[in-house]
Amino acid sequence: MAWQFDSDRPIYAQLVEQIQRLILSGAYPPGSKLPSVRELAAQAAVNPNTMQKALAELETDGLLFTQRTAGRFVTEDGEAIQQLRRQLCQGILENFIQSMTGLGFTPQQALEQLQFHVEGRN
Repeated sequence: MAWQFDSDRPIYAQLVEQIQRLILSGAYPPGSKLPSVRELAAQAAVNPNTMQKALAELETDGLLFTQRTAGRFVTEDGEAIQQLRRQLCQGILENFIQSMTGLGFTPQQALEQLQFHVEGRN
């Protein structure tokens, strides 16, 4: 995966989001072991302390858990993963509606545009 970062937001927060997406996409399936902090930090070209902070937040959120000597693993709690999927979806939809209303579309018109776009791809 190519790690990409924006300069306007904290790196650790962007790491959290990117790891969440890796979990949701199945790159890190439920129950799978994550690479070590140092390996992930090297892949992302960030300080290991920054990666540790991101992983600790994901652990606090219940998406990861640590087994003392074995490392970090993705939760096997399917409901927690689905809840994250719904939360991220909600944020994407809110951004979409906000962008479309900024262009002068009503929410209904935005939905129609989305429907047209989806149907045009089939």
